[in-house]
Amino acid sequence: MSDLSSSGAAMPPSVDRAAFEAQLAALREREKAHTREADAIAAARRRLPMVEVNARTPIIGPKGELKLLDAFEGRSLLIAYYFMWHRNMPAPQQCEGCTLFTSQVRERVYMHSRDVTYATFCQGPYEPSIRYRDFMGWDMPWYSAEKSLDTLLVGRQHNRMHIICYVRKANAVFETYWTTSRGVEVMDNNYHLLDLTVYGRQEEWEDSPEGWPQPWGNGKARMRKGGRPIAQWERLEAGFADDLSGG
Repeated sequence: MSDLSSSGAAMPPSVDRAAFEAQLAALREREKAHTREADAIAAARRRLPMVEVNARTPIIGPKGELKLLDAFEGRSLLIAYYFMWHRNMPAPQQCEGCTLFTSQVRERVYMHSRDVTYATFCQGPYEPSIRYRDFMGWDMPWYSAEKSLDTLLVGRQHNRMHIICYVRKANAVFETYWTTSRGVEVMDNNYHLLDLTVYGRQEEWEDSPEGWPQPWGNGKARMRKGGRPIAQWERLEAGFADDLSGG
């Protein structure tokens, strides 16, 4: 663990309270404008049209094959996270981004209270991926969508992280929204909290002042440590096995 306080990293200039509050107030106006714009975008998102998806599209769950409609668990809306999967690769080589974001989906009761189900649709086979879920200590509904990706991701790149939102009307299913890449950061709280700190995410791509520590690099390097997704280390230290073979 690095100690930034003793690393010699640059720091902001020190000012009195009045000067600090004056500059923060100016920034706060930008933050408020950003919040209002985010609200306006969400309002536009609610006004998008929808497209029907075959409700009988097969997915694989703990009891074998079931239908896309079943993943709603009787609720009206479904948020599906499409987890990237590196086939035939061990746990250390699985997707660091998907592991980061999925690790933060814990309490789902608030979504349930609003008639929304959250589920993971793995883009690989069920058996090794459910072992990965269990190794990581996750408890969200988990399915393999591997054999139906051409239908579910029509026109979109396979083995890339996606969030897709659905709504059902009786036994019909409709897609209402999807996002990928940095759009998936809506699942994340670690990065958003880091953004509030003076050093931010400490990644090379960030626009930071000269001398700011940015040891976490770019690409996969910013989410991996010691050859593994960062989130795996806590599970290993707690004694959980990362064997995905079932042996």
